[in-house]
Amino acid sequence: MNLLLAAVMGMSAAAPTDHVAPDNIKPVLIVLTSHAVKGTTGEPTGFYLGEVTHPLAVFDAAGIPVEFASIQGGEAPVDGLDLNDATNARYWKDPAFREAIRTTPALDQVDAGRYSAVFYAGGHGAVWDFPNSPAVQRLTRQLYEAGGVVAAVCHGPAALVNVTLSDGRYLVADKRVSAFTDDEERAVKLESVVPFLLATTLTQRGAQHQAAPDWTPKVVVDGRLVTGQNPQSATGTAEAVRDLLLSP
Repeated sequence: MNLLLAAVMGMSAAAPTDHVAPDNIKPVLIVLTSHAVKGTTGEPTGFYLGEVTHPLAVFDAAGIPVEFASIQGGEAPVDGLDLNDATNARYWKDPAFREAIRTTPALDQVDAGRYSAVFYAGGHGAVWDFPNSPAVQRLTRQLYEAGGVVAAVCHGPAALVNVTLSDGRYLVADKRVSAFTDDEERAVKLESVVPFLLATTLTQRGAQHQAAPDWTPKVVVDGRLVTGQNPQSATGTAEAVRDLLLSP
């Protein structure tokens, strides 16, 4: 039984010749949160649209196939629906993209061996359902230990806080990372709503958290681990993943 989505491709212009994927490259799996409410506030949340569409544009332009999954499967809730953003608008109007995020497979049904990389998209929902997902922990460990790339942006690094490798060490221990900062969380007045502060928790796991000023791009590459700080970092995070996948 095929539990995976068809690759979402062909939605953007061709890439420069030095950024074109070989025909046999494995897809990137973009993982979306299934959590739709910010704690007890009743306010809606989900995955942040620009943290999916902007990376998707990078992968599409390079000819890298993309598939989607979410924690629970089915339609993934969306946040940050800014259709004044041209990239958001282009994908949101595309029936293939809309169908892909409406019909995601559950992550526990996904085979890590099918993918060259996993990309954890942010959105506040991620801090509720990414950290304690057994599927997140399994897939991340299996893909990373098989030589794949693990990437996350903004609140997406919440997926990494509890991932341990086969030797029992946290994946992020002694690695340089970036993620939505405590100051940025305070700036949006959600520091008492989220279940934990992401940057602080990553540091507690042994990560070397690196931050830029609020709302400025920051991408950190440590081997095959790629992390970005905020929505402004979404394109750069995907470009770093692309470059790792297409490097000789």
